[in-house]
Amino acid sequence: MNKQKKKKTKVPFRLNMVFFAVFVLFSTLILRLGIVQIVYGEDFKREIERTEDVTVNNPVPRGKMYDRNMKAIVDNTPSMAITYTKSQSTKTKEMLTVAERLAKLIVKDTEADLKKIGERDKKDYWMMKNEESARDKITKEEWLKYDEKKLDDKAIYNMQLERITEAELNEFTKADLEILAILKEMMSGYALSPQIIKKDLTIEEFAIVSENLEMLPGVDTTTDWERQYSYDKTLRTILGKVSDSEKGLPKEKLEYYLARGYSRNDRVGLSYIEQQYEDILHGQKAKVKNITDKGGNVLDTEVISEGQRGKDLVLTIDMDLQLAVDKIIEEELLKAKQTSGTGLLDRAFAVLMDPSTGEVLTLAGKQLVKDEATGKNVLQDFASGNFTTSYNVGSAVKGATILTGFSTGAISPGTEFLDTPIKIKGTNPKKSWKAGLGYLDDRDALKVSSNVYMFRTAINIGKGNYQYDQPLDIDPQAFETMRNHFSQFGLGVRTGIDLPNEMVGFKGTAKQPGLLLDFAIGQYDTYTPLQLAQYVSTIANGGNRLQPRIVKEIREPVMKNDEVGPVVNEFEPVVLNKVDAKPEWFDRVQEGFRRVAQEPGGTAYGTFISADYRPAAKTGTAQAFYDGPKRKNYDKTPEVMNLSLVAYAPYDNPEIAVAVVVPWAYEGDTGHHANNDIGRRILDTYFELKKKRSEGNLNPAQSSQEGENGTGAEQP
Repeated sequence: MNKQKKKKTKVPFRLNMVFFAVFVLFSTLILRLGIVQIVYGEDFKREIERTEDVTVNNPVPRGKMYDRNMKAIVDNTPSMAITYTKSQSTKTKEMLTVAERLAKLIVKDTEADLKKIGERDKKDYWMMKNEESARDKITKEEWLKYDEKKLDDKAIYNMQLERITEAELNEFTKADLEILAILKEMMSGYALSPQIIKKDLTIEEFAIVSENLEMLPGVDTTTDWERQYSYDKTLRTILGKVSDSEKGLPKEKLEYYLARGYSRNDRVGLSYIEQQYEDILHGQKAKVKNITDKGGNVLDTEVISEGQRGKDLVLTIDMDLQLAVDKIIEEELLKAKQTSGTGLLDRAFAVLMDPSTGEVLTLAGKQLVKDEATGKNVLQDFASGNFTTSYNVGSAVKGATILTGFSTGAISPGTEFLDTPIKIKGTNPKKSWKAGLGYLDDRDALKVSSNVYMFRTAINIGKGNYQYDQPLDIDPQAFETMRNHFSQFGLGVRTGIDLPNEMVGFKGTAKQPGLLLDFAIGQYDTYTPLQLAQYVSTIANGGNRLQPRIVKEIREPVMKNDEVGPVVNEFEPVVLNKVDAKPEWFDRVQEGFRRVAQEPGGTAYGTFISADYRPAAKTGTAQAFYDGPKRKNYDKTPEVMNLSLVAYAPYDNPEIAVAVVVPWAYEGDTGHHANNDIGRRILDTYFELKKKRSEGNLNPAQSSQEGENGTGAEQP
């Protein structure tokens, strides 16, 4: 009885201990759950619901460009477009599905579209479409090695690519390639950054895609833009180029732009004005905040700022004058080519500047090039050649030689020399272009373009003791002395124009005495047409070397196409330096230039005899060696003649300065005066245009249209 009683009392006790232990465990669990829910609940909830804010900058249209009279030169043409924005978690299969749906709604099978598809693209696409067949490209033994980690994913992938046959790739239909073209565009974009899939949609395509956006995740319809050039044949080489959205930022400046908030597929200026003023033209980009979850899926989109298109540039260019000068150069270049009979003449340049401000009114250049399609020579814009190419320009620089002579004490106002040949022992005689010029002072030496006068001046600068047919010793420092003085006028140095890629020309390295004499008449160092324009402007205004400008103003953008915004920045004239010369010395050179154009015997008198705007000028003819694109066709470098002209008017109150350069104008004695003819017609046009505007008789639209049509400039 007692033993049974003891057993009965032990069993409930054990059960109670088990129940108690379970109770403690449940209590602990409940307590822990309570702590997690009450104390840390919000933290865990926030972690689960955690989102990320990713701000994306969307590009806006670039600023416009106008001429000084507010005629549009560069604008933006809107076009309907489709974009695709992938999230950070978008998978390739998902993009493929969207591409297949989109291909049924739009056409993307042009030659340009399909040309972008490479063999690697086709192989990747084949593997996506044929997963089982792609897997079968790998043998069982190879898969076993993969399982044993003797082969990695990359190795397997490369083996699959190599084993896809050409026949399998040729199975693709045109519809397949169209899908692939769309998919390639979609995959080339960056996460959360819109990528343009197609531009210039038809109205029907735009409408049907807009209606089906719900079944096209990531796709959107928008308005894109392209640069529009109002004048196809002029200034194209200096307006510059803009990258497209496919190429985006240039590789050589990728880090530069990324550090400034650009996206990789942004369009930027690649050259000249578009590049120089990129910060102004690119505008303030629209900012959109994408709210994503932990997986990178976009939960919401919020517009932070609408953005603003780029600011507008007002150029110093007078488009009516520019177009007229282009036409003049085309006509005179073709006429000179027929006259000279040389196959080397292929270009001509002209720069018009305001000598009181440095504003460039015209930057004209034309070049004959062979059209590969027709085999004929056609004239193309080569305005950039005015500051990216340089030539021996001849006697046009003699004004700088005279002023250098005055400044160094080599000659004085009124100094006379007898124009008779110079002979240095062991060299051929050096003489003027015309015999019997007699005794000349500085002014008449410019008038008749005496080489001998300049030789004598250079010899004195070099402290030489000249005797006929005897050795001549000069101070080698004379080269640097003359170059330093020439540079005060802008010759042989950068002009400072607000454009990239300006060249300074080439300086001769040898220092024989005869070469110093050549330097004095513009037949040693080379200069750009723009340098000549700055030089003659400096003479015209009495010694102020002004910075040439191509941009006059920056203006705020406005939405209406027929209006321009308020001025943000107006550029004032910049004097780079004042020439170290007395005013009366400039008077002597200015008078010499006047006599060139206005007195009988002047080298440009026959050209300007009937001009009523009182011009001053200096002509130039330089013996040079051809160094153009056809040089490789010759065993011996051909000798050619370069022609130049600098001028300004009116001589007593200059308002316009011009420089003309016609390189490789002719060979031998078969000459012409295209430099003078171009200069005369340009100055006539300038003053005629001024008169018409003052009388209110000018129809701007008509004048621009006539100038743009030009000559049709084509030559067999």
